[in-house]
Amino acid sequence: MDEGRNNLYPVFLKVKQLEVLIVGGGFVAEEKLTFLLKSSPDAKVTMVSPMFREGTRIIANRGNVTLIEDTYDVSYLEGKHMVIATTDKPEINVEVYKDCRAQNILVNVADNPPYCDFYMGGIVTKGNVKIAISTNGKSPTTAKRLRQFFEEVIPDKIDDLVKNLNDYRKTIKGNFEQKVEQLNEFTKSLVEK
Repeated sequence: MDEGRNNLYPVFLKVKQLEVLIVGGGFVAEEKLTFLLKSSPDAKVTMVSPMFREGTRIIANRGNVTLIEDTYDVSYLEGKHMVIATTDKPEINVEVYKDCRAQNILVNVADNPPYCDFYMGGIVTKGNVKIAISTNGKSPTTAKRLRQFFEEVIPDKIDDLVKNLNDYRKTIKGNFEQKVEQLNEFTKSLVEK
């Protein structure tokens, strides 16, 4: 594999329709929960840990989050689509990873790229426009700085443009190819220098 290239495939998940499990209740778990709910406030999340930070409890109460005070057991994977392991015990995180791989469940072991099927990158949201930024797991700080840059340079009115183009798209006649051609022509000026 080419080490100088990011081969990740970006997708935008409708996490309201998925079951997400976070294993752990410390600072990293709280950070992952915050990140997930900031992007998708309607996400369905279960967290399992012997203890939870007070901040985590407050955040959980604002969302569709179930807190289970217990140690990790493979039974908690039942019905889950995506798992994030954040414990401070590497052997538990690896166990979660192996259990998920055995059941074809997508898994992310926080701060451990070899044990990740996906990364949670930087995200910029302006209404209906969302940009995800990945550094291939190599530099979260760079992703953060790029996120801050794009938040500044993308105008807040971009959402008006999206809505107007959606309305225009509905009025175009013809097949898919003809519609794409017309929209390409109509939006060409947006990227011309």
